Amino acid sequence: MKKYVIMGVQGSGKGTQAKRLAAELDLIHISVGDLFRWHIQSRTRLGAKVKRIVSGGALVPDEIVEQLVSERLDQHDWNHGFILDGFPRNEPQAQFFLERYDVDAVIVIEVPDDVVYERMLARRLCSTCGRDYNLLSNPPAKKDACDCGGKLVQRADDQPGPIRDRIRDYRSVTQPVIDLFKKKEKVVVVDGTQPIDKVWDGIRQGLGLAKR
Repeated sequence: MKKYVIMGVQGSGKGTQAKRLAAELDLIHISVGDLFRWHIQSRTRLGAKVKRIVSGGALVPDEIVEQLVSERLDQHDWNHGFILDGFPRNEPQAQFFLERYDVDAVIVIEVPDDVVYERMLARRLCSTCGRDYNLLSNPPAKKDACDCGGKLVQRADDQPGPIRDRIRDYRSVTQPVIDLFKKKEKVVVVDGTQPIDKVWDGIRQGLGLAKR
């Protein structure tokens, strides 16, 4: 059984690498963002609460995030392990996690702020099927249109101001979490400016996985 945490600023490509690692090792990919979206779309009580908080411009309180992660991990459907994506994001969440769980490694994908900024500005979403594109690294076959024919749109939070805010918050709030993990856990740092396959090779090497 393998248990990993993957970290990186939005736009670093951590979601892509987390899914790849999950498929390679038969792990459960637990994305906190996806869990929140599921609750909101399913109109659960928790989803309604989170939607009110986010719509008001506030951050979801630590106790709600911790409850969500605990309930998901308590399902114990991860027979071969898990990769946790999007948690912990601050020191209280990290302390909560370390008191309850042990992990084999923490994967950190590092990307300079200016590269992240350009990547996030280039993100697009299909308004019909929901498929993600990036005009720089994963463009559609036809300009401004999804392969399904749907119109591509820019997310409301992928504007210059919100992007800079998220990068700043990551550096000030999440970076100390990485420093904390370095004292207690194995941390694998990978250069996220490389092509996707090179990043993947760096993760495999850092985790000591057998060569393909």
